[in-house]
Formats: sequence, structure tokens, C-alpha cells
Amino acid sequence: MRRVAQELDVGTMSLYYYVKTKKDLIAVMDDALMSLTLLPSVPRNWKLAIAEIATRTHSMLLRHPWALISMQSAPPGLNAMRHMDQCLEALEKTSMTAKQKLTLLAMVDDFVFGHALREAVSEKVIDTEFAAAQLATGNFPRIAEAFGGGRIEIEKDRFQVGLRLLLEEYGPQRPRLQRVVRRSRE
Repeated sequence: MRRVAQELDVGTMSLYYYVKTKKDLIAVMDDALMSLTLLPSVPRNWKLAIAEIATRTHSMLLRHPWALISMQSAPPGLNAMRHMDQCLEALEKTSMTAKQKLTLLAMVDDFVFGHALREAVSEKVIDTEFAAAQLATGNFPRIAEAFGGGRIEIEKDRFQVGLRLLLEEYGPQRPRLQRVVRRSRE
């Protein structure tokens, strides 16, 4: 709280007038971030709408990577509820059941949060001396082969490609996904 008060150039005790605990502060901060994910209007096409919401959420998480952890324990605020309502509005005209809609939204969140987490971690510096020493042991031949020429930049648009593939696979007429789910249960 002290650090937040310093950033806001106010007294620490004056913050307690607005928020009682650190948990309350995080909840307010998370709700403010969730406002950044809201669309001015929801596109009629459900795939376009979900893709736009997911992209906004992903962008917010990349700008505020601390939220990846804090949002897990924060209670939903009004903007989080608005976000969820917009997601359901986007799926309203589909023939999906409530269970299918919630499953799709959970899968999209898994993808969005997972990709944002990977991006946040990839910003960390890799100990290249350690990695080189381990590769020199010969214990990791496939990694040595893949990175033999040095660091490889992977496709930058993989978030949009992955999101598009997820939304294409999961729809009211989703026979391929149903086969995959059946196989995973066997």
C-alpha cells in the first residue's frame, strides 16, 4: 500500500479510506483492467466478436503481465461481469447450449491467458552459458539440432492463427472437435 500511495503521491492512510486491504486494492485494479477488454459494440458475427474480445484481453495482459497472477484470486467486479456478458451476447444467436458456450469461453480464456503467460516469460533473459554447457553434454540432441544455428524467432502471428483455429474448430457444427473429445475420453 505504501508503494501505491507513493506512486499516487498521496498518504498511505488516505488510501485506506477507499480500499481496506491489499486484496481490495487488487480487486479494484483488476476491475479497472477489465474495462479495457470491453467492446464499444459487439459484432454480429460470433467468431469475429469472440476474436475481438480475446485480442483485447490478450493485449491488456501483455501490457499488464502482473494481472496474469492477480486476476486468479480477485473477485469479479462489474467490468469482469460486463466482459462475461459481452462474451455471452456474442454467442447468443448461435445454436450452442449454455454448456457449450461456457466451454468455448473457458477454452478461449485458457488460450489467451496461456499465450500471454508464455509471452511474459519469454521476455526473461535465458542463461545462455548454462544452456550451451548443457547442450555440449550431448544429453539433449533434439534441442541441439533445433537450435544449432542459435536462437530461433517463432512466428509472431501465432496468437491470431491459434485463436482462429480454435474458433473454427469449436462451433455449433463441430464434428471434428466431437471426435477429438470422444478419443480423449477413451
